[in-house]
Amino acid sequence: MEETLRYHAVRIFRAALDAADPAAAIARQLSVERGCLVVADRRYEMDSFRNIWVIGGGKAGAPMARAVETILGGRLTGGLLNVKYGHIENLKRVELNECGHPVPDENGSRGAVRIANIAREAGQYDLVICLISGGASALMPAPAPPVTLGEKQETTKLLLACGANIHQMNAVRKHLSVLKGGQLARLAAPATVVALMLSDVIGDDLSVIGSGPASPDPSTFADARAILEKYSLLDRVPAPVRERILQGCAGAIEETPKPGAPLFRRVRNVVVGSNRLAVEAMVRQAKLFGYKSLVLSTLIEGETREVARMHAAILREVLATGRPVRPPACIISGGETTVTLRGEGLGGRNQEFALAAAMDIEGAPGVLVLSGGTDGTDGPTDAAGAMADGYTVGRARELGLAAADYLARNDSYHFFKPLGDLLITGPTNTNVMDVRLMLATGR
Repeated sequence: MEETLRYHAVRIFRAALDAADPAAAIARQLSVERGCLVVADRRYEMDSFRNIWVIGGGKAGAPMARAVETILGGRLTGGLLNVKYGHIENLKRVELNECGHPVPDENGSRGAVRIANIAREAGQYDLVICLISGGASALMPAPAPPVTLGEKQETTKLLLACGANIHQMNAVRKHLSVLKGGQLARLAAPATVVALMLSDVIGDDLSVIGSGPASPDPSTFADARAILEKYSLLDRVPAPVRERILQGCAGAIEETPKPGAPLFRRVRNVVVGSNRLAVEAMVRQAKLFGYKSLVLSTLIEGETREVARMHAAILREVLATGRPVRPPACIISGGETTVTLRGEGLGGRNQEFALAAAMDIEGAPGVLVLSGGTDGTDGPTDAAGAMADGYTVGRARELGLAAADYLARNDSYHFFKPLGDLLITGPTNTNVMDVRLMLATGR
């Protein structure tokens, strides 16, 4: 039974990856018809553009750019995208620059400068297509002087370690950048800008996806300061970071462009793919296997191990009472949780979710939990996530592995690896956050 559940779970997870395919997502929203470029519900006369450039960043950049090349062909002038190491394809007109994620590196910084220059040199009769996907914030580091890349890296590490969510991290990073928070669109003005985004954030907020390089930014320097203070980081971040934030709060540095700014009249932002679409595909696949499906939410966030315990409690309720859905059941959720680092182990939020859930479902028959990142990478590991069933903790105990100890030191990777329960996909070249599923047969 457990092997069947594992097979079903992996297939359901794969359905999410297929639905999040970046090239297909672009093709659904971008086309050329009778001399017009059609973007969602808006048409642009192709002859009105002198040049068409493609810029941007993200882990899904390569397949997104391939789709744009296929659609526009020789009409495309060229461009540059920053992508994560290993997330590449052979393209004809758009250059791919490999760089660091989740912590920015020098390759990313050099690429971001070149991206900024393309935007800055675009004229009134040019079209700039901006492709943004998960990881774009880290992959397009353009520190605002006097902040250096190293200082921005240190700030990113502090935010990651303290458990800040993506909204909070991006609010800070926007105000340490010359590209984020609508500033790329400001550089490109008066060119026409079309931003096509594969969403990796809760609620598909345009200003948060990739830190919103082409969308208005409602956050302020004051917000960035409040976030640093909330996590007791204001006195721990590098001095130039603190000084820039404080100068911005005092009005000495120009704010990011806000909603209603005239420059956005020539800017169009379109979400082409999201966690919701991935979850809907999981529901369809689960139905094919005979499961009754229930989607909890695609807006799940919070501390990973606490969210895992909540999911496990629902799974136990299904077994005990048949509520909120009777077995055979597939309970699905999406979103992105956070891990507060308490130890020095190796893992990621999806592996930690599976480990925490495994402890709460120990001994339960006919159940399985899977949590995976749609980008194929969970934390600084080669795993996308992990799976666990009612016998996982017992099997681990036979190998001398104490689940509670591994959870305490955030070492989920080394817990699941000897069990063979890591979810390994390799780079998927997409990212629409995380998905989780729980299967229950009760048998």
